[in-house]
Amino acid sequence: MKVAFWIIAFLAVYTYLGYGLLVWALVKIRHRLGKGRTAPNWRTTYLPEVTLVVPAYNEMSCLADKLANSLSLDYPADKLHLLFVAEGSTDGSIEYLKAQQEKYPNLAIMGGNERLGKIEAMNQAMKKIQTPLVIYSDANTILNREAIRNTVRHFQDPEVAAVAGEKRILTESNEAAAGAGEGLYWKYESFLKRLDTELHTVVGAAGEFFAMRTALYESVEYDTLLDDFMISLRLAGRGYRVVYEPEAYAMERPSFSVMEEQKRKVRIAAGGFQSIVRLTDLLNPFKHGWLTFQYVSHRAMRWAVTPFCLPILVVLNALIAVVDGGWFWWLLLVGQLGFYGAAYAGYRLESRQIRRKALFVPFYFTFMNVCVLLGYQRYRRGGHNGIWEKAKRADNLPNASQAGPGQTPVLESVP
Repeated sequence: MKVAFWIIAFLAVYTYLGYGLLVWALVKIRHRLGKGRTAPNWRTTYLPEVTLVVPAYNEMSCLADKLANSLSLDYPADKLHLLFVAEGSTDGSIEYLKAQQEKYPNLAIMGGNERLGKIEAMNQAMKKIQTPLVIYSDANTILNREAIRNTVRHFQDPEVAAVAGEKRILTESNEAAAGAGEGLYWKYESFLKRLDTELHTVVGAAGEFFAMRTALYESVEYDTLLDDFMISLRLAGRGYRVVYEPEAYAMERPSFSVMEEQKRKVRIAAGGFQSIVRLTDLLNPFKHGWLTFQYVSHRAMRWAVTPFCLPILVVLNALIAVVDGGWFWWLLLVGQLGFYGAAYAGYRLESRQIRRKALFVPFYFTFMNVCVLLGYQRYRRGGHNGIWEKAKRADNLPNASQAGPGQTPVLESVP
């Protein structure tokens, strides 16, 4: 039991801390050998034509802000094309966009009476795009003004197939724990993405802002739950690199409540298991080398290994403490139970609208892993399709590309 405990504990610690330390060391060694990667200057004159694609099913509440933000981006107007995919919308979105076309000739609309789902709509939209680069951005997000300029510069490198931007959550000082508690975790994720880019490639992109070479797009299966993740990993599997650009970011408000955030994370986790099954080829290190190492360590283990290890660690620890009786094992058990006790306290206080920052980290860590276990159950039940309802968000973003009064940007990424 002790051997099993330490093996499982090693896997859990490696997933969340060990991998980061190892990649940091590898990147440092690479720099010492003079093989470090450097990003191209953002002042480059390389300004290709780009299509900004915005899935906008029944997004009338935020369409005006999104359109205004898209038109205000720092990029030559004659090289920026807008495509709003509002297929099946019943809230007046299509009519509103058609009215705006008279003012903005670079605005295109993909409508239709039937709701096909985001995946199929995007597959159809990609057939209409003529520009060499395409950028996807959600309708309920606001982009920073330099997002496109900071993104396209990376495509001067022929090895780069896609650029993953950053997602930032704007939280109020009194926001729910599921929104405020993720700050520390996502800052660490941002740090890991920088390291992943320097080592080889990012393993996963946030759909809120994701750019790629149009010619490399391959249709995604209709029932795919994490289309952005699948597209970016398949590009990496073809030998290309996906790079991270922290200065191209999309801002949005957090989920309306813990339950809404749980719904979102459970769907993401189910998509994670679906992706692992469909990306089994990436598990071959002899074929993919660094990509396999990064994919397994940074993604697959977070979904398929560690969440299942954590409850086993508690059970093994309790059994060893009872059988062995040593003070070390009892102390370790008390520490584990205390951590999860703090997480439960954070959950109970949150349900009463009482926030304690000291409880955010254990709450969010536990919440995240519980959602993975629930996501596994959802994946096992099957019945997935490309049509799903978004989690309800808190109040919409302000009509600007900056955080409003009392709002603090919090980094977010693919879990």
